[in-house]
Amino acid sequence: MSPQSNTGGRLTVTALLIIGSCLLSGGLGKPPFPEQEKDPKFWNMWAQRTLQNALTLQNLNQNKAKNLILFLGDGMGVPTVTAARILKGQLNGQSGEETQLEMDKFPFVSLAKTYNTNAQVPDSAGTATAYLCGVKANEGTVGVSAAAVRSQCNTTKGNEVTSILRWAKDAGKSVGIVTTTRVNHATPSASYAHSVDRDWYSDNEMPADAVQGGCKDIARQLFENIPNIDVILGGGRKYMFPKNKSDVEYPDVMKHSGTRNDGRNLVQEWIDKMKDKRGHYVWNKKELLSLNPSSVDYLLGLFEPADLTYDLERNKETDPSLTEMVQVAIKILRKNPNGFYLLVEGGRIDHGHHEGKAKQALHEAVEMDRAIGIADLMTSIHDTLTIVTADHSHVFSFGGYTLRGKNIFGLAPILSDVDQKPFTSILYGNGPGFKIVNGVRENVSTINYLENNYQAQAAVPLSMETHGGEDVAVFAKGPLAHLLHGVHEQNYIPHVMAYAACIGQNKAHCMARSGTTAIRPVLSSVAAVFTVTRLLC
Repeated sequence: MSPQSNTGGRLTVTALLIIGSCLLSGGLGKPPFPEQEKDPKFWNMWAQRTLQNALTLQNLNQNKAKNLILFLGDGMGVPTVTAARILKGQLNGQSGEETQLEMDKFPFVSLAKTYNTNAQVPDSAGTATAYLCGVKANEGTVGVSAAAVRSQCNTTKGNEVTSILRWAKDAGKSVGIVTTTRVNHATPSASYAHSVDRDWYSDNEMPADAVQGGCKDIARQLFENIPNIDVILGGGRKYMFPKNKSDVEYPDVMKHSGTRNDGRNLVQEWIDKMKDKRGHYVWNKKELLSLNPSSVDYLLGLFEPADLTYDLERNKETDPSLTEMVQVAIKILRKNPNGFYLLVEGGRIDHGHHEGKAKQALHEAVEMDRAIGIADLMTSIHDTLTIVTADHSHVFSFGGYTLRGKNIFGLAPILSDVDQKPFTSILYGNGPGFKIVNGVRENVSTINYLENNYQAQAAVPLSMETHGGEDVAVFAKGPLAHLLHGVHEQNYIPHVMAYAACIGQNKAHCMARSGTTAIRPVLSSVAAVFTVTRLLC
């Protein structure tokens, strides 16, 4: 038999396998989409409604932003947003693709370039410094400029940069942090800490020379750097207590015990400090939801020794959801007549991806979207600038010519034309999902790929999947949201937020008009001089 006929035979077998796979998945059956979508009028009318809504945006919202909210989906790249949209729809019994996330409803969308000063593909610390402090920085560092060197304590002093949370507090606003990770993790820590190493959670994680050199651990900085942060909700209990002190929730689990070598009980110190300031400390959902926000001015909630559990695994009786934490936070913060700044992190989207567990990651993203919806109901677009973005992406993808309405975690409708095995639509470029069985790629149809902790197949074996380097989306609504347009450096974000709220270095443009506060751009000094000269001449 000639090589040509041999090749033809293999192609025939491959074609039959692919056709068979399509038949099994309904690929040659009735199109899985609503009947109305066959009519061009459906699409034309939808587009016209969208056009009319877009035309209303010509009347720009130039109010002063009383309130600022930043929702940060850690690791929530554009593929994650799209897949979460489909999952949200499918959880509601829909096909999924046509569903709208809450962030999809925001009128202005732009892209942010995420690279760190020393990294093409960034980490969450350097990016947090960018979108919170307005300055790009090195990977692994928080709240310091690029002049600081990771892990070198003596490069901290003089290179500290402050965050928009600080600017808001200094302007008399209430400020809050809500996260599903440790409250001293990379994202939240950049809002209050100045650390050359993101991993210095407590003094236990610091090298001796750094402690002796006067550098402070991040947990300590949470309570010392910015006095009286109004709301702090998340995980990280163990970093606040003396070494080996048993955890209140897991008293018999040694790894959850306190870590501090200095013997300090930071939680008790906070309680003592706030006892006459209507401050409350809580560590479970019941305590959190039993609070009367009108009688609470300061709130510290630490719900796990480290990160909060994944939403899919959350004990709904004892552990609050991100949405519940956001709801309580806003009820407390909005009492301030000067307004508030709130940082909300869906931090475990990132963790799910690192572990190759797409189902965990996407459910985390859907939960953050619920929190965005609650915040929308509790605030007004007229005086609240809300931004939703990510710090970076992941090497997560989904494809394979899947059919409309197909389970987002399911198989592609075709087999590989190389190894004749099925594959899931969701795949990773690298990570722990790389599996070889008997010298060949694992046949995913022999395992439960719909299980919550299934690790999607990856092209390159790694114990932990990596970040992706592409731009991330920035969704914006509210006063001056239109300033987030096009493609920008990530550090541009807090400058827009500060400008909209007239805080930090952006105050000169704020003017009173007709009894209401509005914002008008300030003429540059050159233009101003030119105008005055013309008037005088």
